[in-house]
Amino acid sequence: MTDLSKYTSFHVGGPAQKILQVSTQEEIIAAIEEAGDSPILILGGGTNVLVSDSGFEGTVIRISNNSVQAEVDACSGATLTIGAGEDWDELVATTIDRGFAGLETLSGIPGTVGAAPIQNIGAYGHEVSEFITRVRTYDREKKEIRTFTNSECEFSYRSSHFKSHPGRYVVLEVQFQIRRGEMSDPITYAELSKKLGIDMGDKASVVDVRKAVLELRGAKGMLITANDKDSWSAGSFFTNPIISQQAADGLPNAAPKWPLTDGRVKISAAWLIENSGIHKGDEVGGARISTKHVLALTNAGTATASDIATLARKARDQVQNTFGITLEAEVNLIGIEI
Repeated sequence: MTDLSKYTSFHVGGPAQKILQVSTQEEIIAAIEEAGDSPILILGGGTNVLVSDSGFEGTVIRISNNSVQAEVDACSGATLTIGAGEDWDELVATTIDRGFAGLETLSGIPGTVGAAPIQNIGAYGHEVSEFITRVRTYDREKKEIRTFTNSECEFSYRSSHFKSHPGRYVVLEVQFQIRRGEMSDPITYAELSKKLGIDMGDKASVVDVRKAVLELRGAKGMLITANDKDSWSAGSFFTNPIISQQAADGLPNAAPKWPLTDGRVKISAAWLIENSGIHKGDEVGGARISTKHVLALTNAGTATASDIATLARKARDQVQNTFGITLEAEVNLIGIEI
């Protein structure tokens, strides 16, 4: 059996009972059907998953299909239909190279296209749900292909209909609508506008925005680099908590707060962690809080999945004890709990 540590950005994870590599829609469905009712684990880039040291007792399906279909209109832009196995950042780079705008703030996010709608990935003021028109899936329960419109995906902050029904839907391909253009949408994220040297609300070239985003992510250890163990992580381990206005008012004024349209408030998970007594470089066994960003838990070189889970638990409990807020993992936990 093969250890899943070879396929995850954490470089941890025990043996898989069975691993299948698939590259077409037909092969994906055949692999799912072959697994029957036994557990399956869909792996793309393995960048948002923490697999237990005992491994996975089921079938691991590694999807590498990267089919790309494009319909380009000189005025409205492009409709792109992308296979689930396509590398996300390579897609972003390709759209910019071809003269399209929209995805540039999502540069550098590790993983594959198939994972993007499940997690509703986002960064620097934008989420992928803004650009998705349809998601084609295989429904394991009904044993049929089902296509979801944007509204049917039930997108919300780092969540979707697919995430709410774990194990049921396997993403086959995703359709995007993006516009033609060399300039970004107005920049609404303070850190990014500062990096670009522009005022909030101004626009910048998509090339400059991508470059700035990659530099910001790199400085935080959020770009996976093979020889940099400070990047052996899954990026942000926790989501930013969304709490009531009353609870937000009880936090120190220094806590970053982003009011939402429903009256609730999003709070910076990184600020909560750092101000609860957890520090960059803190270690548990071989696991370490990144020296670049407290929201990234890393494998310093010898970590086990248990080490990383214990460190995550320590950070979560510290925030709970200090601020009364429970952090939720953004990373998918396979056979392990925090």
